[in-house]
Amino acid sequence: MSGSGGKDRRGRAAARQHGQAPVRIRVGDWEQMRAAATAVRFAVFVREQGIPAELELDERDAGAVHAVAFAPSGAPVGTGRLLPDAHIGRMAVLPAARGQGVGAAILRSLVAVAQVKGMQELHLHAQSSALGFYERLGFVAVGDEYQEAGIAHRTMARSLPPPGQRPTRG
Repeated sequence: MSGSGGKDRRGRAAARQHGQAPVRIRVGDWEQMRAAATAVRFAVFVREQGIPAELELDERDAGAVHAVAFAPSGAPVGTGRLLPDAHIGRMAVLPAARGQGVGAAILRSLVAVAQVKGMQELHLHAQSSALGFYERLGFVAVGDEYQEAGIAHRTMARSLPPPGQRPTRG
């Protein structure tokens, strides 16, 4: 699968409004996206946040749908994955690309894939520092804060409309 033209256009328009270079979102399986997704995830989670490398890649990558944001240069700048159980995870954006709508574009792409697949509710484990980001995109915190890989997290959820209907938020 590859990112839809509509998603690319919206990302470019939003970037132009904020004086930023547009990104292109590609969606695919692990074989297609492995190199790009791994580069971003290791830069953010392993090098920046200090998560052990052996925790970063797992057996669930092979069955997930991956979204990767690419800068105009072709370099990957962000990534995320959607698991078959409707769990979104491994959301990461390189520091130089943050605050430019890259994470939102990735998340919207994964939500769109989930809706096409008929998923009714999405879940994710948000780092507590990112709760506001996910709330702006329609997710709601569920339960108490907990530690995951030494970082404070909260579980979040978002209901999806049936296939064929547009999501109301995000």
